Amino acid sequence: MPKENMICRVQIDAGDADANTQYPCERHDTLLRAGLRAGLPLPYECNSGGCGSCKFTLLEGDVETLWEEAPGLSRRDRKKGRQLACQCRPLGDCTIKIALETERPPDLPRPRYFKARFLGRTMLTADMAAFRFQADGPSHFWPGQYVMMDLPGLAGARAYSMCNTANAQGLWSFIIKRMPDGAGTTYLFDHLKPGDDIPFDGPYGLAYWRADGTRDTVCIGGGSGLSPMLSILQAAATAPDAARRQIHFFYGGRTPADICTPDLLSALPLEGAQVHCCNAISDFENAPDWDGPVGFIHECVPARLPRPLAEYEFYFCGPPPMTRAVQSMLMIEHKVPFEQLHFDRFF
Repeated sequence: MPKENMICRVQIDAGDADANTQYPCERHDTLLRAGLRAGLPLPYECNSGGCGSCKFTLLEGDVETLWEEAPGLSRRDRKKGRQLACQCRPLGDCTIKIALETERPPDLPRPRYFKARFLGRTMLTADMAAFRFQADGPSHFWPGQYVMMDLPGLAGARAYSMCNTANAQGLWSFIIKRMPDGAGTTYLFDHLKPGDDIPFDGPYGLAYWRADGTRDTVCIGGGSGLSPMLSILQAAATAPDAARRQIHFFYGGRTPADICTPDLLSALPLEGAQVHCCNAISDFENAPDWDGPVGFIHECVPARLPRPLAEYEFYFCGPPPMTRAVQSMLMIEHKVPFEQLHFDRFF
């Protein structure tokens, strides 16, 4: 039985002799997270077993699988012996076959372990709140990224996206929606007390704001997907070229009670930025006094943007059905290149 503090060597066979490399992986870490800590561009999105982006083949050695039924693997994947790097921990030195990404920014922040103290929460709607944490040292992440929280008594870490931007004060803020029967959000809403320390691991995520882009920015959010969209909005609105670019912010909820964006945006430093906000609700029958757009939020996008959609850079986050609908609308109906779509698949 391997020791918990044992450090294993993971050899990567990337299909190219010149690209082969190895990295250390502590016994408690996953193959994916350890590789990202080492600065390797391993493919991933959700980091929690749902998207399937981090599939690999084990060539030598043994691994421990944390979630045998992870939905990120199809029946065909399992028959071919594929596994998920985010759900496997090494039992010793091993060799894996996985294709490394080639266009990952070299200065993307590497994830690390640290603790953050809970400061408090502010309710935004009946089931959504802003959570604030304080860590020692500056908070370093790119707008749109997320961290994994290890919550007491829960098996497996939970991913939550930041709604603020990097800062020297070490503040980490999140907008989180209570999920029915969700163990993670039940703990956060009902048991977490100011002063409690929570282990963080991050930052992670590839749907970060492209600061060097030249196109106008479009943010589309639903539910707690509002959190990373607010982070991207603040970064875009305070960029040196903010006055020259338009920012279009779309947010959808079921009823008017779910729309908290007007108050949130009014509290942000958006002076000088050209920000256009559109809120829509999908349940009009129970909101006869609503005078804004009605329908799913992605349906509002084509009518509200003044130019062909292929001329914009899109960032979106929300429930899986929403992200699938947005992707389909942009790529299939409006022929927006995939390179201009930025989102992390969660489940």
